[in-house]
Amino acid sequence: MPCFGHVPNFEGSEKAAQNVRLLKEWKEASVVFVNPDFAQQKVRENALLDGKLLVMASPKLRHGYIVVDPAKVKGSESLASTIRGAFSRGKVVGLQEMPEPDLIIEGSVAVDLKGNRLGKGGGYGDVEIRTLKTEFGPLPVVSTVHEMQVVPNVPFEEKDERVSIIVTPDRVICVSKSEGA
Repeated sequence: MPCFGHVPNFEGSEKAAQNVRLLKEWKEASVVFVNPDFAQQKVRENALLDGKLLVMASPKLRHGYIVVDPAKVKGSESLASTIRGAFSRGKVVGLQEMPEPDLIIEGSVAVDLKGNRLGKGGGYGDVEIRTLKTEFGPLPVVSTVHEMQVVPNVPFEEKDERVSIIVTPDRVICVSKSEGA
């Protein structure tokens, strides 16, 4: 798969997904929203394994959102956490039918310590975050990335959304509210 137009999968993405499970925000969440990028597949699987209702955007938001109930996919969490599996095992819903998430997890091409994120260029991550915050109020936003994706500076425009927590295979970075998120 070419790199252009994609949030990259990265070595250590499963370890980063495990580190997400250590977050207070994760432990307290009963509904998690996770984007459909491959790098977050293990995060989606862990949500189902941990008994959390999983909400996933359909790719490019073409079909709205998919809700996957962990009780209905027992034993097939790995399959149900893929795009194809979510469509076959979950329920496609509109924003009005979506359960209120407690936590948003987005992929990023790069993030900086102010919480600025760079997506794949289509603006879908920003739309997802903005839509959820508009509909449900303030929500913590996590991005899982490789350590090399944490960079000194990411360009930021008013329409861009920030993350509040950056999780790599090696560390968790809480972004100061005064700096962004």
